[in-house]
Amino acid sequence: MKIMFKRLAHVCIGAVDLDAAESFYVEDLGFEKAFEFIHAGRRIGFYIKLGETTFLEVFAISDAPNNGDALIKHFCLEVEDLDAVISRLSNRGVEVSAKKMGADNAWQAWITDPSGVRIELMQYSDTSTQFTGRSVILD
Repeated sequence: MKIMFKRLAHVCIGAVDLDAAESFYVEDLGFEKAFEFIHAGRRIGFYIKLGETTFLEVFAISDAPNNGDALIKHFCLEVEDLDAVISRLSNRGVEVSAKKMGADNAWQAWITDPSGVRIELMQYSDTSTQFTGRSVILD
């Protein structure tokens, strides 16, 4: 059985200066900000629309990367049926996290490739913030 992946959903990057990152992606490159992540009343990240349901996820980091540390934290694949994907991968011996509803109202599970790259598997819901544009409050 073939696993049906729809598209790359998002790539998550770190930003040492969140305001500068937003200015670069929104003002300089002309992308639209979709929504923000708020934790304890403070903005810690945001989504940038790159296409219909493809996004760049940007989160604040405290220090610039060094010693080869990457600013790319993970990539995310949108799936048609997360339960079916989890079942298929588990049957093939791939370790998959439990399915959970994310703070953005999208179902998610996680896997890791053989080199340690984290991959988020995501199935949007009708109320996913990727569609509503509401800020995600993480308090």
